[in-house]
Amino acid sequence: MSPSILAIDYGEKRVGVARASVIARLPEPLTTLNNTDNLLNDIKDLAYEHEATTIVVGLPRSLEGVDTEQTRKVRGFIDQLHEFGFEVVAQDEAVTSEFAKSELLSTKKAFAKSDIDQLAAVYILQDYLDETEQNHG
Repeated sequence: MSPSILAIDYGEKRVGVARASVIARLPEPLTTLNNTDNLLNDIKDLAYEHEATTIVVGLPRSLEGVDTEQTRKVRGFIDQLHEFGFEVVAQDEAVTSEFAKSELLSTKKAFAKSDIDQLAAVYILQDYLDETEQNHG
């Protein structure tokens, strides 16, 4: 397996995770984790399993770009991930969950809330990849 980048859509109950190979750079849904006391260890295990070089965490803000209570919680979560020694990047996640829900609804197929979380993480990762491509391309 080649090294990868993980993306996280952090939620109060569920945490969507996506991954992309650092070579192919094509994001794909990976899993949805329950936000329990074991969350950090679950992410650490996934990061090691997928040889993650970077973890991208979606940073929610209000539509005006102002930090919210959820923004503060995610920043605290990012601080905890740093303690594991991973490179962690915050990525603006403007309404990714709403986009994910709309896309899944448009398929007219049944889906679970966990599918929304994973797809939101894919959008976060795609935004990160697009920005890093622009900055290095």
